[in-house]
Amino acid sequence: MEKDIAIEVKNLTKSYRLYDKPMDRLKDSLGLAGKRKFKEHLALNNVSLSVKKGETVGIIGTNGSGKSTILKIITGVLTPTSGEVNVDGHISALLELGAGFNMEYNGIDNIYLNGMMIGFSEDEITKRLDSILEFADIGDYVYQPVKTYSSGMFVRLACAVAINIDPEILIVDEALSVGDVFFQAKCYHKFEEFKNQGKTILFVSHDLSSISKYCDRAVLLNQGVLLGEGTPKEMIDIYKQVLVGQYPLPSSDVENLLDDEDIRKRAADASDEADSKIAKNSDSANGKKKGKKADSGKSDNAGTAVAAGDASVKNPDTLEYGDGAAVIEEFYATDASGMRSNSIIKGTDFSVHMKVRFNRDVSAPIFAFTFKNIMGIEITGTNSMVEKAFLDPVKAGDVKEISFTQNMTLQGGEYLISFGVTGFEKDNFTVYHRLYDALNITVVSDKNTVGYYDMNSKCEVKDAQ
Repeated sequence: MEKDIAIEVKNLTKSYRLYDKPMDRLKDSLGLAGKRKFKEHLALNNVSLSVKKGETVGIIGTNGSGKSTILKIITGVLTPTSGEVNVDGHISALLELGAGFNMEYNGIDNIYLNGMMIGFSEDEITKRLDSILEFADIGDYVYQPVKTYSSGMFVRLACAVAINIDPEILIVDEALSVGDVFFQAKCYHKFEEFKNQGKTILFVSHDLSSISKYCDRAVLLNQGVLLGEGTPKEMIDIYKQVLVGQYPLPSSDVENLLDDEDIRKRAADASDEADSKIAKNSDSANGKKKGKKADSGKSDNAGTAVAAGDASVKNPDTLEYGDGAAVIEEFYATDASGMRSNSIIKGTDFSVHMKVRFNRDVSAPIFAFTFKNIMGIEITGTNSMVEKAFLDPVKAGDVKEISFTQNMTLQGGEYLISFGVTGFEKDNFTVYHRLYDALNITVVSDKNTVGYYDMNSKCEVKDAQ
């Protein structure tokens, strides 16, 4: 293993045997099953990845994709069916918080027990005891048996032990959202402290904003297969396609890591069949034939949408997909005077617009837009269903013009707007057309406060009575 690598996973496979009945499991364990009584389930299928020292890497994927399994194998909780894991550095893991705690012991005893299980000596734990107790903040309950704790107190203590051991490598599985809001803030502050100290962090979360904010790189797993790795923004965009079943998953024999060029090409070509439908229907609607696809892999319709509205700055690398039931033909923003513009003055009203043509009947379309910052973090957004603005059916050939009007309270800076037309068909969420990061908006401000948006506070100072 190279010196700058903290975690190296090679061709990792984890297989489980699934039995229909407990008796079949017993017979199989005793060698009495005769014919095969189980099904093989691959939780991980020939996965390889590496994490450099000082790097923060996020793992994302749908439920059952193998995220927790790979973390448990790296930490030694599970044994792989095949493959190899090499770790260079002391690990602390926030996985199943409290695993290994003795319910009859008090909190102090469990701190020492858990610390020694992680690999620290009694003296090392004693040096860290005060910081652990301060972080847990459960008072004198620490001297009571753990079985008397509330669930919140239990996870606070467990998290305090894991996060204050001062590891070289921190592995986190959805554990930063434990406890009340104040304890969660404390966990995230410690997490940022580790990152600033250059510690290695492997991070699993369904909170895509946290992945985008904290991670240097993201890894996407799906059904036990490594689908790709790249920047958090690239992987999150692909993950959202996977969620709605509109990403062409690799065949079972494709297990190698996709490089950045492959990822971008897959993202751009993610819905060729749907794009063809969109382009065909858009051609028919406009009465003229569009050109061939550009080298970037975008569909004909994406080029049409991006070209619409010269006064606004469009993204030539817009990610587009959908099933073709609708097409966003035009999108733009207007300022307080109603002029098309990509520059909005903070504190003024502005509108986000899109023009949508429907290529088949849709019972209740939902129109949406989202603001992201340049790091890919979703800042705000809404849709017509949330706003209770439009819940009617549409017919094939209908064209709708949608506008969302609001006051600009975001801080000055650069933002990207995404657009979407979705709906529910037989209770299944369906994407008709989406354009990710399609439009650039610059917020012009002479007063930036702290954070993402301005609360427009009214400040008053007066002499005390």
